[in-house]
Amino acid sequence: MDEVARAAALLRAGGTVAFPTETVYGLGADATNARAVARIFEIKGRPRFNPLIVHIAEPGDAEAHARVDPRARALMERFWPGGLTVVLPRRAASPVAPLALAGLDTVALRCPAHPLARELLARCGRPVAAPSANRSGRLSPTAASHVRSELGDAADIVLDGGPCSIGVESTVVDLTGEPTLLRPGALAPAALGIALAAPDRDDAPKSPGQLASHYAPATPLRMNATSVRDGEALLAFGAPAPPTRIVRNLSASGDLAEAAANFFSMLRELDALGAAGIAAMPVPERGLGLAIDDRLRRAAAATSAAGRESASRPPPAQTTPRARARAGKPSTAMS
Repeated sequence: MDEVARAAALLRAGGTVAFPTETVYGLGADATNARAVARIFEIKGRPRFNPLIVHIAEPGDAEAHARVDPRARALMERFWPGGLTVVLPRRAASPVAPLALAGLDTVALRCPAHPLARELLARCGRPVAAPSANRSGRLSPTAASHVRSELGDAADIVLDGGPCSIGVESTVVDLTGEPTLLRPGALAPAALGIALAAPDRDDAPKSPGQLASHYAPATPLRMNATSVRDGEALLAFGAPAPPTRIVRNLSASGDLAEAAANFFSMLRELDALGAAGIAAMPVPERGLGLAIDDRLRRAAAATSAAGRESASRPPPAQTTPRARARAGKPSTAMS
């Protein structure tokens, strides 16, 4: 078996592969496998779960994961394969794991041009989530030797495709609304031929290279819970968990990688159940537990702030059917 075939087989089996693109070397895992994606965060030592760029073999593969509008299609036709990442609304049927998306309803997609990357993606047959192949906060690698020096043998295999021809990360453009430059990079913004707004730094990050923010549930979240209050659902970790009717256990065995893989999907499940609140049990502040705790803190702060804002807002004025009709609004009264 040649090295690329072996790397593709490792990805399908849940392994990690460092591979070259024309921009920088990436640390890849099967984007549909949450445990494999959790391994990326573990290797990089990331204290936060930010969205990862999902790499695809062909431009046409984007349709399986995102709603591609005419603006996105035009950019893909001009710049794919290449150093452009586009952020689009995620299709509900996309198999990409929520952890790779940081729990968002958007997906950052890229079709790289490097021949070794394209061969790997084609042989793997799956979308590959891949940030840069370095420890979090360190310089991005532009040669296989940089990857080995930075990560040692943490990746299951390092594919050597020579030095990267561009050497800076991809340009990231958000097309979920007004076209917005999320990260400058391999392509100059002027080359894209469209007007680009600056990102709103208060929004949750939709790609790497932005300030960290949060995915926050609508349901109030309470951290470090050791018991469950009336009406609350429980986001548990380890055993034993406090007895309650509605519970999702990130990992009954206390496995932080399993907990990370389950985090966003279980939090969304609890958020959709209409509970009065979510009680989150403590998670060890080490390894992937740091990233889980970071997201829990942000979610707890966001739901607390939303509650305070709602409480301070004056109640809406009461209107009669006749007043609504004068205002041009349909009446809800029965005739």
